[in-house]
Amino acid sequence: MNLYINTKTETIKLVKTYLLVFILSIFTACQSDDDTPTIPEDSKNGFWLVADKGWVFEFTDEKDVFFNVNTAGCVIQDDNFIPEDFFGFTLNQVNENEIIGTSDLSDSEIKFTRLLDPNPSCLPDQISATKDPKVNFDHFWNIFNDYYAFFETRNVDWSQYENLRDQVTEDNLYDILEELVYLLEDSHVSIYDEESGVEIQSGDPKLLERLNANLSGDLFIENEDDYATLENQKGTIILTEYLGGNFEIDENGNILWGLINDTIGYIVISTMEGYGTNFGNELSALNTVLDTIMNDLEASGVTKLILDIRFNDGGYDTVALNMASRFMDQERTLYFKKARLGDGFTENKSFSVAPKGNFQFTNDIVLLTSPATVSAAELFTLCLKDLPYVTIVGENTNGAFSTILEHVLPNGAEIGLSNEIYSDAQGVVYEVVGIGPENQENRVPFLSSLDFQEEKDSGIDRALELLNQ
Repeated sequence: MNLYINTKTETIKLVKTYLLVFILSIFTACQSDDDTPTIPEDSKNGFWLVADKGWVFEFTDEKDVFFNVNTAGCVIQDDNFIPEDFFGFTLNQVNENEIIGTSDLSDSEIKFTRLLDPNPSCLPDQISATKDPKVNFDHFWNIFNDYYAFFETRNVDWSQYENLRDQVTEDNLYDILEELVYLLEDSHVSIYDEESGVEIQSGDPKLLERLNANLSGDLFIENEDDYATLENQKGTIILTEYLGGNFEIDENGNILWGLINDTIGYIVISTMEGYGTNFGNELSALNTVLDTIMNDLEASGVTKLILDIRFNDGGYDTVALNMASRFMDQERTLYFKKARLGDGFTENKSFSVAPKGNFQFTNDIVLLTSPATVSAAELFTLCLKDLPYVTIVGENTNGAFSTILEHVLPNGAEIGLSNEIYSDAQGVVYEVVGIGPENQENRVPFLSSLDFQEEKDSGIDRALELLNQ
């Protein structure tokens, strides 16, 4: 039985109110010394809450269950949860009421707080598992209402769309949800339903608009295949016209490097993930590649460098931070991060990056960025932008920094959303606007018809002008 759809209106309101209060306050209530039962410190069995993410876990001797909770109810995300398979997280029990989850692929810990009583909406007969379109709409709207961090930033009044549930049917559910996610224009907001073949990316229309700004005719991008074609053409121009066909590339095809001339090196980083064979060796494999690249740079004697992340679609934050460490002259506090929690936020935590490896390149660097520079690639940009020897050339990055928070709907569809706010060392937030060149003369389009017609790359040309001054 689904609690939400089998109660009268007055009870619905009561349950929704109770659940919201429960989600936001239970993690403090369970710290009380009053009536707290003695629980062995070496036992993690029971229910645990990650408040800022809307996650509830039930740990047992037999298997662990991962729930998603919002004001509308509870859904099972994984009925056989294995922490190590979840981005390589390891759970360490601090005491009877607290567990800390850590992963090499995350810059932040996850705090689990014990629930002294099971979450009432996550009891077996209350869990939402249904294809009812109105119930799924309720969960979707409340997931964002409870956890999304950027309604004000993106100028969206979410409350006015709650009454759309009255219009929802089985046939139009995803049409209505698509309209809502497109309002946000957020590359970290998505809907994916494998069974229905639905895949909706909130940021795609805006990204296409930006990429097409300087394209026309047959070069105009209408879909992913069109973009891939232009990306390959641009890559060919770079390899032949600027590197002369001489370059190195890692075994996974993620980073390519070479020399433009005797004094200027070039590195293109296409992703912030996929360097290892599993979560456990991702960073070690990455750093092996970075050691090779930095040794080659040092041996080449180049004194200037172009770092190209215009093609970079993001990945893991700690991959970006490990890359940034190879260009640090000293340890620096580079950014802050906080997550939405109820009507407020978690602690705004600072993050620093120190030099890593035997050699760091700290001479003149031009960093090339584009609208396709997104997520962890934007974090890399955030880390390098204020270094005195770095100049940004190109276009503003995508403007989607938050780690993606994943929830599921009662019908099994996967929802991605942004619930974290990143800011630079001065407290400036670049969500929506992205990070780009400070000077107008350094603003160069990533893709342009003229570049393809003349078989050149205006971004690299501008970088060479600056580095040759």
